[in-house]
Amino acid sequence: MKDLTLVDVEIKDFVATVTMNNPPVNALSPLFMDELILAFDCLSDTDEVRSIVLTGAGKIFCAGADIKARAGHTPQPGDHWQGSRRARETFHSIVECKKPVICALNGAALGAGLAIAASCDILIASERGSLGLPEINVGLLGGGRHAMRLFGHSLTRRMMFTGYRVPADELHRLGVVESVEPHEKLLEVAQSMAADIASKSPIAMTLAKHALNTIEEMSLRDGYRFEQSMTGELGKYEDSREAMRAFSEKRSPIFKGR
Repeated sequence: MKDLTLVDVEIKDFVATVTMNNPPVNALSPLFMDELILAFDCLSDTDEVRSIVLTGAGKIFCAGADIKARAGHTPQPGDHWQGSRRARETFHSIVECKKPVICALNGAALGAGLAIAASCDILIASERGSLGLPEINVGLLGGGRHAMRLFGHSLTRRMMFTGYRVPADELHRLGVVESVEPHEKLLEVAQSMAADIASKSPIAMTLAKHALNTIEEMSLRDGYRFEQSMTGELGKYEDSREAMRAFSEKRSPIFKGR
């Protein structure tokens, strides 16, 4: 990942911190999206990483589409489909990443930025954080389906019809974010939670995330059946037996990822 220019990746103690760094507002240019996809695909295959924190450099988490660039661009045949496909794959690279991803919401996440935040597994917000869908005000649409992962019927529509930004305290009240932290403590809190996740079996964590992604829109019967199959799969690995031995012996487990 040494060729990344708009995304910073740091790895320490099995935790990767991914920082979107496309000044001034981390808007989603084609190169920026390609680099995010590459970063998460590589981290999926990196054994030295067991959990990930995603945040933004500067005052904005991600402002979404690059409106200024779009306003000055004459669309060419295929542009819409190429751009739409790239955006979808950007979000899916986070959802499908084998490692749990914690969103450290350092500022506003708007439009496609909201979709990036909603693609993460756990959200923690700075007091400056917010989520919004301003597309109605700039001649665009989108983000509603990702907002539905986080918000209810009425609020999703209010956001999409008016461009309303939901502030951090309301995000916490609604249970969208796990906590609201002082801005200067946000990354520390997110990395601490990531470290806790990284202390678990990496095999169990990969199967747990895969199970949650798979059962999200299943019925109760089918979803639980799939979870049971994942439990059976996990039981084939040494990490599972080590967890049971450590519990019975009242000691901390030593996971080897196999």
